[in-house]
Amino acid sequence: MARAIWKGTISFGLVNVPVELYPAAQSHSLSFSMLDKRDFSPVGYKRYNKTTGAEVPWNDIVKGYEYEKDQYVVMSDEDFRRANVQQAKSVDISTFVDAKSIPPQYFEAPYYLVPGERAQKVYALLRETMRSTNKIGVGQVVIRTTHHLAAVIPVEGALMMITLRYANELRKQKEFDFPPQSLKEVGVTPKELELAQKLVADMAGEFNPEEFEDTYNEDLMKRIEEKIQKGETHVLTKPEHEAAEGRSAQVIDLMELLKRSIDKSAGRPSGRAAKRAAPEEAEEEAPAARTTRARKSSAAHKATAEKKPAARRKRA
Repeated sequence: MARAIWKGTISFGLVNVPVELYPAAQSHSLSFSMLDKRDFSPVGYKRYNKTTGAEVPWNDIVKGYEYEKDQYVVMSDEDFRRANVQQAKSVDISTFVDAKSIPPQYFEAPYYLVPGERAQKVYALLRETMRSTNKIGVGQVVIRTTHHLAAVIPVEGALMMITLRYANELRKQKEFDFPPQSLKEVGVTPKELELAQKLVADMAGEFNPEEFEDTYNEDLMKRIEEKIQKGETHVLTKPEHEAAEGRSAQVIDLMELLKRSIDKSAGRPSGRAAKRAAPEEAEEEAPAARTTRARKSSAAHKATAEKKPAARRKRA
């Protein structure tokens, strides 16, 4: 089970709910090592004293704020806590808002708020009260040394805390060049709008996250295996030079594209049906099996290489 990264309370009014905070997201990305391209040796990083040049152990590293040139105020964990004692130990809900009133661009990272000992009753009370009133709590909290705006949201049997961006962390739209909201001004015809609406209606459905899979790791493993099998483990692949078409010179027939898209959508299986329509995909190996096979291929390639005359390796 994951380890709690923070312990405190959910505070609303005079009510406090003891909770522990756990990350709700987990990464499945492949792990890559940094290598020196001259001899493909692993690259390490050192924390060193810029005055003496000596390496500094983690236990001897503290945080400091440079208030003048080369002058620092040293800050400990206790200093960060004392900066705002309440928010360092509590998700301090200051208001309850309509569940759909927060624009999506404000949402950041999800966490589970797990009730502490003897907190089941008040935890359930808060969760079901927000659910029945269709409200979510908004407040602030300090996690480790970072201050967050946060939303507390009932999700099935759990209360989740999702960190939010502050308003000044979002760029203003006026910094960019967007087309006007009037379709007439950009030359969209009523017929094109009608076809686009039909296409969206044909593709509409319920959001089912289980129907979406991150296949990029598998694609990467295919590429890794391909390089192992070709004996290109130490070859830096160069980008392909494709002839770029001048898009500005192309005349896009939007009506034709919309009609073709509608025809394609009409015959397209969706969700799990799409997976069943491609039996060859069902035979693909699981990522873990791919990784194991890649390692075996790598080991075999290495053993073959050792039988050959020693290659010239230059170290810097």
